[in-house]
Amino acid sequence: MHGSPLERMKKITLSPKWSFDVSPGSPMQLGATITPGGINFALFSRHAENLWLVLFTPTGSRIGEIRLDPVHNRTGDIWHILLRTRNHDLHYCFRASGPHDPKGSGLFFDDATLLLDPYARALAGGEKWNDPTAGESGFQRRCLVVDNHFDWQGDRPLQIPLQDSIIYEMHVRGYTRHPGSGVTHPGTFAGVIEKIPYLQELGITAVELMPVAEFNERENTRINPATGAPLLNFWGYSPIVFCAPKASYAADNRNGNQVREFKEMVKALHRAGIEVILDVVFNHTAEGGANGPLLNFRGLDNTIFYLLDPDTREYLNFTGCGNTLNCNHPIVRQHIIDCLHFWVIEMHVDGFRFDLASILGRDQNGEPLRNPPMVEMIAEDPILANTKMIAEAWDAAGLYQVGSFSTSGRWAEWNGHFRDDVRAFMGGREGTVPALATRIAGSSDLFQKSLRRPYNSINFITSHDGFTLHDLVSYNSKHNLENGEQNRDGFDHNISWNSGHEGGTEDAAVNQLRARRMRSMAVILMLSQGVPMILAGDEFGRSQQGNNNAYCHDGPLSWIDWRLQKKNHDLFRFFRLLIGLRKKHPVFRRSDFFSDLEHELHHPIRWQSSRPGSVDWSAEARSLAFLLEGRGAEGEPDNDFFVMLSGHPTETVQFTVPAPGSGKRWRRLIDTAAPPPRDIVAEENSILLSSGKNVSVEPMAAVVLISDGP
Repeated sequence: MHGSPLERMKKITLSPKWSFDVSPGSPMQLGATITPGGINFALFSRHAENLWLVLFTPTGSRIGEIRLDPVHNRTGDIWHILLRTRNHDLHYCFRASGPHDPKGSGLFFDDATLLLDPYARALAGGEKWNDPTAGESGFQRRCLVVDNHFDWQGDRPLQIPLQDSIIYEMHVRGYTRHPGSGVTHPGTFAGVIEKIPYLQELGITAVELMPVAEFNERENTRINPATGAPLLNFWGYSPIVFCAPKASYAADNRNGNQVREFKEMVKALHRAGIEVILDVVFNHTAEGGANGPLLNFRGLDNTIFYLLDPDTREYLNFTGCGNTLNCNHPIVRQHIIDCLHFWVIEMHVDGFRFDLASILGRDQNGEPLRNPPMVEMIAEDPILANTKMIAEAWDAAGLYQVGSFSTSGRWAEWNGHFRDDVRAFMGGREGTVPALATRIAGSSDLFQKSLRRPYNSINFITSHDGFTLHDLVSYNSKHNLENGEQNRDGFDHNISWNSGHEGGTEDAAVNQLRARRMRSMAVILMLSQGVPMILAGDEFGRSQQGNNNAYCHDGPLSWIDWRLQKKNHDLFRFFRLLIGLRKKHPVFRRSDFFSDLEHELHHPIRWQSSRPGSVDWSAEARSLAFLLEGRGAEGEPDNDFFVMLSGHPTETVQFTVPAPGSGKRWRRLIDTAAPPPRDIVAEENSILLSSGKNVSVEPMAAVVLISDGP
């Protein structure tokens, strides 16, 4: 009796030591899957003519290869084979043959090249960070077969409401690599676990991790002109595969332990009440342009995975990185969804920030789509229904979609307008007051028209890309010479002001003004409607010496210097208390925009300049104040708040404080011009203001008053 093709089994001998029973396997689940019968391998390639599974020992020695029969080991465009073995520690790659016609058909097959599985859950060969022995250009990686068994002990994603979130952007290696971090395993997932007590003390609700999927840090070919040392790709925005945690971020990086250690980090953060958001890069890959390395996608089906010019077959480059992923091809869409499912189901992550997300909305010719299927699929996917989705709503080719990226309430967006408008106001620029008020109120101009909410706006002033908060008040222009690109890289439009001196100084007045401006911007960030995001290290004044594009530095310039937490403990204390204030008071965390229909005298937010009832929206205006009524808070009534802001670089502004509500009194909580610890006090230590008192607000300062009670 003969079995069906899917049941036929045969023995293949690869060497005197290695022989395997194999059967056709299943096309149903892509990647390497451990089954009761062995390991099932399944791979997509529409245009391959032949495919080989290449096997290695755990030490990297090549065992041999198995050719997949195009009749028995192929269903449609999926190649598959079942290796009947219990040796789950085998490593593997693929070889594929087919047309090599980059300028004609656009296909790029090369059967001499080992290819990685796009669905690989872990890679071997890059366990040691910046390892010069990891193969030519660092690309001799191999895929691991991963057993998903892990005792989560009941852990589930936390589902903290987005409006209650406070996001903290960090780089896993840079966060604890500095000797001052004091951790046992610097630069690793385990190092992040060791810093959980600090994160809890600060009060954030989510860490947003810069890319943790495998990348080649050695792909950068430039040299630091100041030191002669090689530069790296430190940030990691160059994925080799999308679902494999970076091995060199594991303390014990052997045998695929990076998967287990990532899960341990997520579980520990969840126990501490902290969510995990991943920065994912579904816009390009590490294969780069035509001269880049052949790693996987290009060698399996170049015309499907990448955007190509229909005439020249050159790579369309909307990312600035050499290639652009063909995100709205059905195969690529499904791959992205499968990757998101993996991180949510197997790794328990709580959300994603999509790098250069506007790429997700381009068609096969690179044109923006009106209703991009990829964007809609993510928004409507039932498995991702409770997962936070944050778009960086622009790309490197000038497509800027902040406020218009999607009409779905599932999508939040990095609000670049918030960043620019707050910087401009706190830099003394003209014509900034109307825009500042709009940002403070939740950016209704961007999000209300699509029936979205204030919390769809991710408010930030600084991020990994650009100046740190300290450098924003210390430099007028970028200082990127050590990047090896003659200072051409990085933003030129920083909207920064050095407070009177470029770079470091011993001038006490300049340093005092800088500290005041940092505190004032933190006040605006934390007390605005929307979701605040902080750049790691800003809370104690970390500097990159004016470098606004430190992607290539693995050293003190990019590492968090934990000695600053002690040196600048007053700034850390300010952030900690300010975060606590936001978390305690729902008046800062509205889920709806302020209505334009309510009576002006009883509006839950009332604007003024120096006097109640009078507001100056002119280009010459340099100050703004607003009253937030606690009765406008959701749920239980809240305290009233009166916030006064000065963007004037030299003049003190006198504000007349509006009368408090019946039976209430005003107390001063924050004055960013006051010396610490009087710059911010706990509510029980707030200072009572005499009735009808005018309040002086120093240049570039913020003063916050709180009423006695609801």
